[in-house]
Amino acid sequence: MPIYLRPTAPIAPDAILVGDPGRALLLAQELLEQPKMSNHARGLWGYYGNGASGKEMTVQSTGIGGPSAALVLADLAELGVRRAIRVGTCVAADTALSPGDLLLVEAAIATGGSASAFGATPAEAIRPNHELSDQLRSELGDDVSGAVIASVDAHPDESAAPLGARALDMQTAPLLAQARTLRIAVATILIVTELAGRPAALEKAQLEDRERLAGRAAAGVLSR
Repeated sequence: MPIYLRPTAPIAPDAILVGDPGRALLLAQELLEQPKMSNHARGLWGYYGNGASGKEMTVQSTGIGGPSAALVLADLAELGVRRAIRVGTCVAADTALSPGDLLLVEAAIATGGSASAFGATPAEAIRPNHELSDQLRSELGDDVSGAVIASVDAHPDESAAPLGARALDMQTAPLLAQARTLRIAVATILIVTELAGRPAALEKAQLEDRERLAGRAAAGVLSR
């Protein structure tokens, strides 16, 4: 039995994963026809419905941090999920990046201790599913750039960025490590919301616009 999720509607084999419950609602309304709430246990809002192509899909929030995301993924795997795309946010460590930029994660460096609980070795660069990542690159074209990122256990700080990491988040490396153990295909798109050490940040309306763009790309890939 799932430990954290208590589904009240079907769970599709393909899922879009987001940290924030509000983003789950936004994307469910944007991407699904007549979405049904599939989970509200523990505040982890999830939704089920058919995408524009008619294919069933789940949009599920995973909470804050890598441990929460990895544990939710384990529940989803037990409920039949086999492919997932994370649509998340990150803090830029690369000064060439700007708020609103979309990053397609090519590898996530496990810098936080939580990733080791799900099979990662310290400083390991964990790669997402190649096929999903290639399809996301095709969907987004010039709207996305590839990036190695690092995942941390505390609020991202530029001092935590290892050499070569363009951005930091709190979920991707543990999530990819868990996906590897569970044999689930997972890829990640991240939205730059902050610049490390600088005050510039996305306004709510701008963030929602980028969430919709990334969500539509994820849904397009999972509809294939």
